[in-house]
Amino acid sequence: MIRALGMMSGTSLDGVDAAMVETDGIRIGAFGRSAFRAYSDNEAAMLHGALGGWPHDPGVAEAAAISVAAHAALARDFPEAELIGFHGQTLAHDPQGRGTHQAGDGAALADGTGRPVVWDFRAEDVRQGGEGAPLAPFFHWACAEWAMGQGHLPAAPLAFLNLGGVGNITWVDPAAPAPEAEGACLAFDTGPANAPINDLMRQRRRALRDEGGALAAQGQADRAVIANFLRHPYFERPPPKSLDRDAFTGLAAAIRDLADADAAATLVAALAESVAAGFRWLPAPPDRVLVCGGGRHNRTIMAELARLLPCAVQPVEAAGLDGDMLEAQAFAWLAVRVRRGLPTSAPSTTGVPRPACGGRISHPRRRPAR
Repeated sequence: MIRALGMMSGTSLDGVDAAMVETDGIRIGAFGRSAFRAYSDNEAAMLHGALGGWPHDPGVAEAAAISVAAHAALARDFPEAELIGFHGQTLAHDPQGRGTHQAGDGAALADGTGRPVVWDFRAEDVRQGGEGAPLAPFFHWACAEWAMGQGHLPAAPLAFLNLGGVGNITWVDPAAPAPEAEGACLAFDTGPANAPINDLMRQRRRALRDEGGALAAQGQADRAVIANFLRHPYFERPPPKSLDRDAFTGLAAAIRDLADADAAATLVAALAESVAAGFRWLPAPPDRVLVCGGGRHNRTIMAELARLLPCAVQPVEAAGLDGDMLEAQAFAWLAVRVRRGLPTSAPSTTGVPRPACGGRISHPRRRPAR
């Protein structure tokens, strides 16, 4: 077993999550401690300004430097980590075109922390013809197996719904022998999740998020906007499939003239309806949906999901897991898989032609900065 630190900065751009996992890259031995470092207002503004950028575009180098510095500062609080999994900051994702871009140099992070760093997880999957996302599904399988072994879950297929900036769902059969086995996982991005809601709050209310869904609970969703949203061709594409953070810019334009509460309610409805639309692709009805990511703290989102989905909807804590740190934990677990040369994606999760091992490993070239 290896003590690995996973680090994740999602498209919600609120900060960096870090979490320890003890694992052999197959089974979860133990979950360790975790921490969060918020971005300052200036850091968040710089990262927002670089969204959509590719290497050498204006502002990208500055965003990458912010990402590495923030991750390095947090990683120094985890001296027990033998290996670091560094996702980087996704600025652009276009797997059928220019590829995928996560800003941040893993070699610089290795130098800054004095530990080997696994990074650039997505590029190899895209190079081989996959979508490069989502990458947490194999870890979801490991979590389901762990939770089943702890007595938190029955031996039945279930779904993990991650509500970060973009939503993604993983259907898993924890009885499968390995996550890359046929029938073990099916995963895809469902649609926009927290990103448009957070953007709305930042632009109109100078707030980071709609705390608890309080604003959305006061409004009424515009059903015409939702109906038009669901006509987007993405929803007719069979999985695996993935999205860029700003793939649904038309939704932001459609709510521009709505009152704040109605705009928030419409974005919540769009999120929930897109998840419900994705259920048509699942191999079998899941026993339950376990919700992770920041969206599970939004009571209005959770209530709307419970109304629309044909099974129980629970926060992932119901299975003994940490919904705030699941993605950071995923990249700790994936880092160990990369070190061992094990697959990190498969045809049923990213559309890559065969199970693939992504990621690069950088070793420190000098003593870490103090």
